[in-house]
Amino acid sequence: MSKKLLFITDPLKGLKQEKDTSIFMMEESIALGCKVYQCEMSDLYISEGMVLADSRNIIAIGSNKVESIKKESIKVADFDFTFMRKDPPVDKDYINSLHLLGLAETHGATVFNKPNSIKEFNEKIFAIHFKEFIPQTLVTSNIKKVIEFQLKHDTIVVKPLDGMGGESIYKMDNFEDENLDILLDMTDNENTQIIAQEFLEDIYKGDFRILIINGKPFPKTLARIPQGESFKGNLAAGGMGVVKDITEVQQKTAEKIGKYLITKGINFAGIDMIGKYLTEINITSPTCAREIFKQSGKNPIKEYLELL
Repeated sequence: MSKKLLFITDPLKGLKQEKDTSIFMMEESIALGCKVYQCEMSDLYISEGMVLADSRNIIAIGSNKVESIKKESIKVADFDFTFMRKDPPVDKDYINSLHLLGLAETHGATVFNKPNSIKEFNEKIFAIHFKEFIPQTLVTSNIKKVIEFQLKHDTIVVKPLDGMGGESIYKMDNFEDENLDILLDMTDNENTQIIAQEFLEDIYKGDFRILIINGKPFPKTLARIPQGESFKGNLAAGGMGVVKDITEVQQKTAEKIGKYLITKGINFAGIDMIGKYLTEINITSPTCAREIFKQSGKNPIKEYLELL
């Protein structure tokens, strides 16, 4: 597989190489004989109508070291594939980079996941497109509506629309002063929408990450199990990852979502399920591939790259 690949990521020095899926992608690409380049969003620019990237050729990566050649300017359209792997939030800088990548597509670039689809779908709201699979959900900036939702469902979870890794997620079963202060802060005094969902007790059995590769669910999943008194399964929030075989319910849900993702140019995604319910569809920089490989020996990234 002699291809020229560009990975757009967060700064490499801030990525945990033993866990990070983008690093894993670069490692596997090099192992397959690809010429791998890396840059950050700020390295993208337009000159004379063309989109270029100040990118460096990664010779080797892993074991907490990176071997690379100094940056050079290369047209994004000159890469066989470009992978947008910047972590959220999808803020104005992220959106501007997607605009540039969209322009690069008109010049012949192939970008995954498709820039317009990342712009179109918020990862928290995306799941609501498949409302038959989701728990009871409210999206609002109105605190009174959140309080009414909690009274109806007893215990709820609230989270921002642009969070990741378990950040700023709260479980609420009352609205004493502390919780009201949290909501006022999260909604920026009722100006910013947040998401509220009924609390699912099955979280203590695991928040399951199912990878969808080229529209098909990978047969191994990662159950992210909360530890201690926490209700958060996210690995970044202290959850423990345990690889398990995909269940029939997970398979059917992922297959239906996967068929839709392919129509939108999204060929690598990670859906999250708690029990029988879908909670998120991650399309910016889905993770957990390395943990799945380490525990099962099944390599989702090698499969993904070979299918390309």
